[in-house]
Amino acid sequence: MVSCLAAVLAALPARAQWRSDIIEAPSWEHFSVCYDNGCASLAEVSLDEAERDAIRAILLPAAADAAAERDRLRAAVAQMERFVGEKTGTSRDRGGTFNFVGDRQMDCIDESTNTWTYLTMFRRHGLLRHHEVGDPATRGWIIFGWPHTTAVIREIASGARWAVDSWFLDNGEPPFILPLEVWRRGWRPGDPAAP
Repeated sequence: MVSCLAAVLAALPARAQWRSDIIEAPSWEHFSVCYDNGCASLAEVSLDEAERDAIRAILLPAAADAAAERDRLRAAVAQMERFVGEKTGTSRDRGGTFNFVGDRQMDCIDESTNTWTYLTMFRRHGLLRHHEVGDPATRGWIIFGWPHTTAVIREIASGARWAVDSWFLDNGEPPFILPLEVWRRGWRPGDPAAP
């Protein structure tokens, strides 16, 4: 029974756990940001033209291949976190959930939801050529390890899926991007398969 329940929960997309008021069609002018662990708090944010230009400068011109695009995505997500951190008061967010528990701290639900939002905005605004945005993925479910959720991208040419995980890092640091199957096996920074 326990393994059956874990399999059912693991099969649910992480987005099924989202709040109903999260903006699922985010744009530069209007997007949601989660914080306070488990998306207990939600802010509506926008980027000004200078901030939009800074993101475009990271992602354009288009990368020559998928690997180069993933490198640029790391920088773009980190920059988004810095912009958003100043607007929402989440700039003091520390990596992990248990290292620091304070006002506006983010857990993996907050981080994966926000990263999904940023990636979706990049795609909607024509800044990605080699990747599509997938539903966030979850591993664990307590019985098989502490639950953990990440944003996901899919490489268009190969179909390979990649975890985009910013939870392990302080606000504004480039997220880890690694093969989703490696991440699902319980990957943590410092593991031999680290990017």
